Amino acid sequence: MTTVDPASPKEPPWAGKEKPRVLLLGAGNRPHVEEEAERLSHLLPKYADIVHTDLAWEADLSEIEADFAIVLGGDGSILGAARSMGDQQIPIVGVNMGKLGFLAAFTPEHVVDQLACLCAGECQIIEHMMLRCRVLKDDEVIAERIGLNEMALLGGPPFQIRTIDLYVDTQLATSYSCDGLIISTPVGSTAHNLSAGGPILRADLRAFVVSPINPHTLTMRSVVDTGDRCFEMHLRGSDKTMSVVVDGRVLSPITSDHRVRVDQAQPRFKLVAMHDHNYYRTLREKLGWGGQIDHGR
Repeated sequence: MTTVDPASPKEPPWAGKEKPRVLLLGAGNRPHVEEEAERLSHLLPKYADIVHTDLAWEADLSEIEADFAIVLGGDGSILGAARSMGDQQIPIVGVNMGKLGFLAAFTPEHVVDQLACLCAGECQIIEHMMLRCRVLKDDEVIAERIGLNEMALLGGPPFQIRTIDLYVDTQLATSYSCDGLIISTPVGSTAHNLSAGGPILRADLRAFVVSPINPHTLTMRSVVDTGDRCFEMHLRGSDKTMSVVVDGRVLSPITSDHRVRVDQAQPRFKLVAMHDHNYYRTLREKLGWGGQIDHGR
């Protein structure tokens, strides 16, 4: 019996449509984004119907029906688009207008060259796991958000080592003495997790990475676990406070009266890639991996 890998690339659902419905999004305050949006607004109608343009992140994207979105900017813009889409994730074509752009795989010229193919569905959709973060007090959810990259517990004044108890599927796993704690998705493994010394995970895996920030005990290292786990964190010390940060935005302050729960979100983040997409080439080019490369191969 043949099984299908749920992480395998999928064909776009708009393939075969005369004109797909497209969102044109971006951070208009970033250099050249408005100019590129203007250029695409003239080129796209030949291949697709532009149903909404937003360069100020003013719209609730979950309320707009479209086949895919073109996001101009960097990874922060893509995170913003995914956050605004909420449970109604549609495929994203990321156009890198910044520096690193790990998720934004297309350059402005590349996306223009590929417009006909993208709108005709001659591409693939790679789905990525997202996380759900909930803050609880007295068993009541007081704050909740889905994220693409990570949930981080970060300290503030007083700047002291925190003790964080980590439970996995309700069982105590360990207690960290550290400056903070990151629970990352595979997509987020190349973001805050990587800076904290955590491992890189292939982006389409179904897994979590737990990485302590500056742990006091040298044996405390990052842990990779399957995506169906539920992680719960409790901050010790009645005089201590921390902030729950999801994809770079504060969700809620917490004290020892709160619990923070992270598990896999139901929606999947969907990224559009061409058929020649190669994950290791992306790592090599975006992260500046060194080494001797035989260009003849």
